[in-house]
Amino acid sequence: MKQNKFMGIYEELVDSIKMNVYKEGQTLPSENELAETFQTSRETIRKALNLLSQNGFIQKVRGKGSVVLDVDKFNFPVSGLVSFKEVSKAMGEATNTHVNELSLIHPELYIQEAMQLDEESLVWYVSRSREFSGERIILDKDYLYYGSVPRLTREICEDSIYAYLEGEVGLTISFAKKEITVEEPTSEDRTLLDLEGFANVVVIKNYVYLDDATLFQYTESRHRPDKFRFVDFARR
Repeated sequence: MKQNKFMGIYEELVDSIKMNVYKEGQTLPSENELAETFQTSRETIRKALNLLSQNGFIQKVRGKGSVVLDVDKFNFPVSGLVSFKEVSKAMGEATNTHVNELSLIHPELYIQEAMQLDEESLVWYVSRSREFSGERIILDKDYLYYGSVPRLTREICEDSIYAYLEGEVGLTISFAKKEITVEEPTSEDRTLLDLEGFANVVVIKNYVYLDDATLFQYTESRHRPDKFRFVDFARR
């Protein structure tokens, strides 16, 4: 599936903001100037600017334009629905993904309840450790409904499941409900993560829906607490 043009423009503008081509408090070029620069329509530019605004990179100010915000606050967005690959690219860190397990299973009772499935349903179970600068500090445990995701490989899981689902399968991932707790590490956490000296992990539970409101994914993302600042960006 070909990427929408506005997404390419959005990503280029994000890179420019993060590289301080456009600094905090500075105004982006006008819609007309951007349309000329990117050789596209104002409507396409408007879509890219709206996405920048939604993700907290700019504030649209009447009579002034699009003002760049302090992006250092967006190290790890809680409210956003982004893949690990997208987050690691934004952070500019050296990262690796280790696939601990990929299997097609009948879900346990708590997964049945979380995903509103019965015991005969099938789900993909994917366990991945995320490595930053040589340390494994995130454990992602994903459960994906087989009816929505008929195929997965280790190679896909090592790269980006979302990029595959949106780019090749053609799914539209729409929204998520999240729960955040602080818990004691399990034996699995201590085996798969570098947790020496840490008594807690931050757990983000994600219930992810497609655009037709199908709940197709449940994820537990288990974080070592010292490496990430969890932030949100709110608009009234």
